[in-house]
Order: sequence, then C-alpha cells, then structure tokens
Amino acid sequence: MTKITVNDNGPLRIEGDITLCDATGKSFGLAGRTVVSLCRCGLSENKPFCDGQHARKGWQSACPARDLPPPKPKV
Repeated sequence: MTKITVNDNGPLRIEGDITLCDATGKSFGLAGRTVVSLCRCGLSENKPFCDGQHARKGWQSACPARDLPPPKPKV
C-alpha cells in the first residue's frame, strides 16, 4: 500500500512501493527509496522533489482532509 501525506506548509510525502514517472512515462531512478517528498510550493531547485525551499521562503498552505463530491458521470 502507498500512503501520501499532504504536509501543512510543506511537501507531499509518499511512502510505500513507488514508481514516479515524468510526462513521457520514463521512470525516475529512486535508488530503492520507499519514501520521497514531492514539492508543492514550486520553489524547489530539485523538482519534482522537495529541497526545503518552502521553509526558507516562508511558503504556507494548509490542506485539511475533506470529502470530495461524487465524480460527475461521463457522457
């Protein structure tokens, strides 16, 4: 099972069996990692991975869990 945590004022933390691909479908080499943090602020110099710039720049975003509405039917 994979767990994704939306950290307040920080990155998305992904834990578990991970395959991360770019837009062309090519996989990032994660060197066996089972935990990675992905940038949410857009300030990282190592995108898509977090490098801590959010904290140095004072970026803030809180995302409390909530229920989404049901998906709209496909036509």
